[in-house]
Amino acid sequence: MQQRVDGTRIGELQGVVAAALAEARRLGATEAEVDANLQQGLTVNVRLGEVDTVEYQRDRGIGVTVYVGRRKGSASTADLSPAAVDATVAKACTIARYTAEDPYSGLADPAALATLIPDLDLDHPWNIEPADAVELARRCEAAGRVVDARITNSEGAGVSTHRGVHVYGNSLGFLAGFASSSHSVSCALVAQAGGDMQRDYWYASARDPAELGDIEAIGRRAGERAIARLGARRMGTRRAPVLYVPEVARGLVGHMVSAVRGGSQYRRSSFLLDAAGEQILPAFVQVRERPHIPKALASCPFDAEGVATHDRELVAGGVLQGYVLGSYAARKLGLKTTGNAGGVHNLLVETDREAPGFDALVARMGTGLVVTELMGQGVNGVTGDYSRGATGFWVEAGEIAYPVEEVTIAGNLRDMYRAIDAIGSDVDPRGTIRTGSILVGEMTIAGG
Repeated sequence: MQQRVDGTRIGELQGVVAAALAEARRLGATEAEVDANLQQGLTVNVRLGEVDTVEYQRDRGIGVTVYVGRRKGSASTADLSPAAVDATVAKACTIARYTAEDPYSGLADPAALATLIPDLDLDHPWNIEPADAVELARRCEAAGRVVDARITNSEGAGVSTHRGVHVYGNSLGFLAGFASSSHSVSCALVAQAGGDMQRDYWYASARDPAELGDIEAIGRRAGERAIARLGARRMGTRRAPVLYVPEVARGLVGHMVSAVRGGSQYRRSSFLLDAAGEQILPAFVQVRERPHIPKALASCPFDAEGVATHDRELVAGGVLQGYVLGSYAARKLGLKTTGNAGGVHNLLVETDREAPGFDALVARMGTGLVVTELMGQGVNGVTGDYSRGATGFWVEAGEIAYPVEEVTIAGNLRDMYRAIDAIGSDVDPRGTIRTGSILVGEMTIAGG
């Protein structure tokens, strides 16, 4: 097959998937599903104005899953030639005949499969030449380096563009695909004053390169953030409010999503076990899934099983409405798939109250910690115990007083969710979870 990736390749890739499904039927598979992908991309990085790396990626692959009764077998290959695809199907069928039966395995419910594939405007190619991408990265880094004389070094700036085609089909008659793109610009800079050295970064990410914004502004923001961290202090142990800025607040919400995934529920390994119908967040908080937002980074017309994605209220009035399920987990729990095989699609964390801006949230907290970066993996998904290394800024009298570093913030996620005091209007759209800053009423803050 040709290597060029664009929307016209969908029909070609559908032919490969259809052939694989036909071969699976011929070899005696009861059911089968196939997904195929073509990807290409360009990534350039510069450091101190010099080209560091130029990488061009071309990837392709096909994954085959077959069911012989309730026995499952899977195989994959990066070779899309007919002979290689047939051999991959044969391997999957062989594996299936040796695996144990699982009464919950199988394809999605036919009634749940997508019948209409909406155009979500996800494909916006950026036909940028490597030399032009390098120049953009240089401009981004240069703008950040001149922010202040204390910007003494750089970890570099990068420009990345990727485009792909994805097709999924199964033996129930589903066969569809779509093209998508993603582009980003990033910069990380180092500031120094005497023996104090600090780094920080900024980035932009979008489906459409026209929506990346001012390239120089990304570098300047990185430089300003690095300068702001100079003079960071350590702190003694205390209890105080904690304000998560949007780019780290999405991780706080992500822990909730992980806890309500089907796998965590049926394995009985979740701090939100059997919590559907329970008040887990304050009544003013809503968490809505909106998979069909045009151009959004997590939009998708169907999930990894071909199930139609749809608008959903995951949390309404603070009450958990259900779980995040694919077909297998749904069967294990005696429920129906929610169209989330492969993950969630555009979770919007919203408030019924007037959402304050960041400065208003800082003023509201009075005294406390603004967290701008988290380190470590101290989250127990079973108990909800939470302990993370953090850096940020200490707030006094409703204003940022000074930067802090080497602190640990700790609590229990159940308590932290109930203690959410406000959600800001400063929503960050650069990810699967869209949220503003989140103010938690009180946590333990321990100095280094």
